[in-house]
Amino acid sequence: MRRVLLTGLVVVSVVLAAGGWVAFRGWQARSHLVNAAGLAKDLSVQVLEGDMARAQRTLSALQEQATAARGATGDPVWWLGQRTPYAGDDLTAVRQISVAVDDLARLAFPTLLRVDLASLVPKQGRLDVTRLRTVSAEVARADQAVRRSSEQLRAVPLGGLVAQVRDAVTALRAELDQLGDLTSAADRGARLLPPLLGADGPRTYLLVSQNPAELRATGGMLGAYAVLRADDGRIRLAGQGNATDLLYFDPPLKVAPEVRRLWSDLPGMYPADVNLDPDFPTAAALYREMVRRRTGTTVDGVLAVDPVVLSYLLGVIGPVAVPDGPELSGSTAVRTLLSDSYRDLDVKAQDTFFARAAARVFEALFTKTVDARALLTVMRRSIQERRILFWSVRSEEQRVLAGTRLAGQLPEKDTVPTVGVFLNDGSGAKLGYYLRFSATLTVGACQPDGRRELRLRVTVHSTAPRSGLTESVTGLALSGDKYTARTFVSVHTPSGGAVLTGRLDGRDTAMGGGTDRRRQVAVANVEVGPGQTRTLDVTLLTGQNGAGTADLVLTPTVTPWTTQIVTAPRCEQ
Repeated sequence: MRRVLLTGLVVVSVVLAAGGWVAFRGWQARSHLVNAAGLAKDLSVQVLEGDMARAQRTLSALQEQATAARGATGDPVWWLGQRTPYAGDDLTAVRQISVAVDDLARLAFPTLLRVDLASLVPKQGRLDVTRLRTVSAEVARADQAVRRSSEQLRAVPLGGLVAQVRDAVTALRAELDQLGDLTSAADRGARLLPPLLGADGPRTYLLVSQNPAELRATGGMLGAYAVLRADDGRIRLAGQGNATDLLYFDPPLKVAPEVRRLWSDLPGMYPADVNLDPDFPTAAALYREMVRRRTGTTVDGVLAVDPVVLSYLLGVIGPVAVPDGPELSGSTAVRTLLSDSYRDLDVKAQDTFFARAAARVFEALFTKTVDARALLTVMRRSIQERRILFWSVRSEEQRVLAGTRLAGQLPEKDTVPTVGVFLNDGSGAKLGYYLRFSATLTVGACQPDGRRELRLRVTVHSTAPRSGLTESVTGLALSGDKYTARTFVSVHTPSGGAVLTGRLDGRDTAMGGGTDRRRQVAVANVEVGPGQTRTLDVTLLTGQNGAGTADLVLTPTVTPWTTQIVTAPRCEQ
């Protein structure tokens, strides 16, 4: 009995000692990780402010804390603890957090600090494409390190973790997602910009202005365009044109059968309708061919922007004078282009003014000295809001763009259920300037067949006046009233999903339908008068995907959407 008790005492003592050691090392790891988190925030601020000397010192301190946290969770006792019941999952998760932070501090952050952000913007009218190619390999390595850390953390199961550890894993995943967006964009940019800007030979592009005053699915009616020439990092204006000069095409250009069933031949007939469908590569290819047939100009790609992008850029580069028009600034550009011009100019003069405005802003961007970090910030915001879209005729370049917001496409295959809400004006008017939109997507019940219910609510509010607008704004008044905006709201289900019900202001509403690349599409007619608000509710099913979150892809509007996604636990939880 004494031997049994002695043996038991020794075992208990060892277990308690091991538990105490693990607890002590866990306290150390937590302390180091908290310090590392604070230093990482400081580092981000210093990089954005361009204070590289302080950033280097902060990085050294961050690396010390991250290495210490990794060491505290890497000894044999901790390894044994990871294989015990109850606490093992939590210890494994803490270890993965420590490894991810240490890898970022050693492999990703030093590279990001070495890459001078100023090299990513033009100087004296030229972008240094040679420098871009030099940093490309370094940026790619940083992106790979971030992706590797993100994948390792994604593999950590959340189900059995205590709340504090689970919250830490979730927060770090979100931070890595944001960092991954940044490094991925930088990697693509460093690879694509040199050839796109003529490092391997001259290129020609269409710069197209999307007009959200008359809504189309990708942002707005494609109107005026400018022809740009790029050669060895320099861009110059080579010509301009108006959509009205392209007339219409009969017989129409060929469009995909799915698009034709939803929108008939309109995208292939009229330049203003090429983007009724939300797939920007389709719209860009149609517009390119229309320009080629009418003018003989063959371009290597199409770049689309809207007046909101121009306002963001003007906030960085300063006011720009437009020939035969008013000066544009960051605070006045949207109102001048989408409201005042309709009061003061005829239709053809409006298109000419839009084209000149876009060309002058981009010309100023390539000739003025600008703050690199401020410029990259507004470019990132514009791309996040899907206000800058680009399509290249070269398939290898387009493959690099695939999956990015810049490409202007719904994902081919959803990683999380993705719902598209796209807008097309049905008034034949320019009332989009006065419309405000919001959307709430709620993740609902799990279905026995592995699908999940989603509830979408879209609200449309009009700030239009009841009188006083010119005929160039009220246009054809197809809704029957000059001041009532008619908007076709197209809801695209997640991949493999379905539309169940549609209600407008609480009443069942008729909705047109079709399919688009494995997604069901429901189209509702929403008419809203001055001061009025209408609410569209659509119930959807996902494909076989039990994710507890979802994503929204939206038509960019004059004023950004107000959005909310209400999540739920995964179906297996």
